[in-house]
Amino acid sequence: MATSNIQIAQQADLWPIGRIAEDLGIPDDELEPYGRYKAKVSLRHLQTLRDRPRGRLVLMTAVSPTPAGEGKTTTTVGLGDALRRIGERSMICLREPALGPVFGMKGGAAGGGYAQVVPMEDINLHFTGDFSAIGIATNLLAALIDNHVHHGNALGIDVRRVTWRRVLDVNDRALRDTVIGLGGPGNGYPREGGFDIVVASEVMAIFCLATSLADLKERLGEIVVAYTRDRAPVRARDLQAHGAMAAILRDALAPNLVQTLEHTPAFVHGGPFANIAHGCNSYLATDSALRMADYVVTEAGFGADLGAEKFVDILCRTTGLRPNVAVVVATVRAMKYHGGVEVADLPHENVAALEHGTANLVRHLTTIRETWGIPAVVAINHRAEDTDAEISALLAASEAVGVTAVVARHFAEGGAGAEDLAREVVRLCARGPVAALRQAQGPGVARGLGGAQGPGVAQGPGVEVADPAGPVGDPVGPVAEPVEALRFTYPDEATLWQKMSAIATRIYGASEVTASTAVRAQIKRLQEEGYGGYPVCVAKTQYSFSTDPRLRGAPTGHVVDIREVRLAAGARFVVMVCGDIMTMPGLPAVPAANTIDVDDDGRIVGLF
Repeated sequence: MATSNIQIAQQADLWPIGRIAEDLGIPDDELEPYGRYKAKVSLRHLQTLRDRPRGRLVLMTAVSPTPAGEGKTTTTVGLGDALRRIGERSMICLREPALGPVFGMKGGAAGGGYAQVVPMEDINLHFTGDFSAIGIATNLLAALIDNHVHHGNALGIDVRRVTWRRVLDVNDRALRDTVIGLGGPGNGYPREGGFDIVVASEVMAIFCLATSLADLKERLGEIVVAYTRDRAPVRARDLQAHGAMAAILRDALAPNLVQTLEHTPAFVHGGPFANIAHGCNSYLATDSALRMADYVVTEAGFGADLGAEKFVDILCRTTGLRPNVAVVVATVRAMKYHGGVEVADLPHENVAALEHGTANLVRHLTTIRETWGIPAVVAINHRAEDTDAEISALLAASEAVGVTAVVARHFAEGGAGAEDLAREVVRLCARGPVAALRQAQGPGVARGLGGAQGPGVAQGPGVEVADPAGPVGDPVGPVAEPVEALRFTYPDEATLWQKMSAIATRIYGASEVTASTAVRAQIKRLQEEGYGGYPVCVAKTQYSFSTDPRLRGAPTGHVVDIREVRLAAGARFVVMVCGDIMTMPGLPAVPAANTIDVDDDGRIVGLF
């Protein structure tokens, strides 16, 4: 009897990937297999889908994560399987696991129990090489910068103002800040540098936001890598780097097709973290799935304050995607933890603490429904130790704010355990707008320093999209019905400071935003240089609405301090680094890598 996630995955009866593709209408010659059970779908085939209307989009999000884990990916898989079990044509879209957390705290990241995407070991370890390509493209640009300076510096790069950082797909705190170029003139000019984890890189963000290979190449060229002594920006295009970077990423840009344990088709593609990047899988994968299935379940990283906020305010704003419904994953354990119970005591019943902790859930629901206008359902990810009294209290807390909560047992039972959740999702989708957005007249994204000039918006909070548009040259396809407006957290025309303040006060419950004089000056300079039209991407701890991971529940009145600002001109957003969050994480005292091994038969063990 299988007892671990990897044992369950290794005992699964997988279908050849061609059979999964055939079910989606993908011709065999448009499939690039990577072995028997995974493949890339050609960009050429995806282009032929653009005239199809989109299906319904289900956004999977969660309460603020805890050390106990909430099972958002597992619930995404379980819901996708359950939708097919009740007769709906469904697909799921997930982010690719990064090796940093696989070897660090988290272990595998392809679902769990009987709700997994497979082949689990391949997906968690290298997969089809997408992250390697992103890392190589990022580091090639870094090498070209230093090479340009070494060979005369015709662009006049100020080596003190090189902003581009190298990346690595392993957590390594020793590389956060480095000095490079030591050893004499033959090794270049010494300067300060540093490494980020691959999932935090701007190339990863561009990869996941690009609408086509041409759009990818254009965005890569817009990356600002350094400044001259008179503060003029130097872009990747100026170094003639973007063509080679696009060549490296060409094959990686095609989405990866795999399957669940129950043979539901799944795209697993791209993987920016939501606590340090924008937290969504690739737009190409989600958009393509929506044109091949009636229901697509996709996840946004961590809690709704991070992943879902960026899904709405960055991805939806710039691409025209519109969730029909949001599923908020909650667990009894998480609610008790947010109610003040320590991890060691979570297995014990504590209804009072659970009721206190549901303030965290309620705030996420309020944001989703009242700020963004998205219908919501709560998925209670069931664990064997949950008591009837605790489940009843969690159901009551959700129902008290007018949201249906459904107990889901997909971890133990697979899709059969999430059929009630699937029926509620279908019910909510039937009541709400269709997922596809009608094509607006004119361009949806303006190029250049002016940033994203999005659709017309109403002033003030709860900004409504009057006429959302797709990106230039990327029609969203025909739609037969009118679309209900999606509300954003802030309007396009707000300043960068106002956007950050709106996120902090409206989503996080903060009283104010602070920053040093130097950071304020940098934000002001970016505003004056024309980047004020960009969305804001906040990097902060995932464990709290605040920037202090120790503040559980739903804290109010706290202060959000901006420690650093990074321009992501190619991704077309501005990153605000807040609190103590690191863009290169470290390994824990006992990393997951210590338990991962391969046996004498070549079988991966101890992964998850």
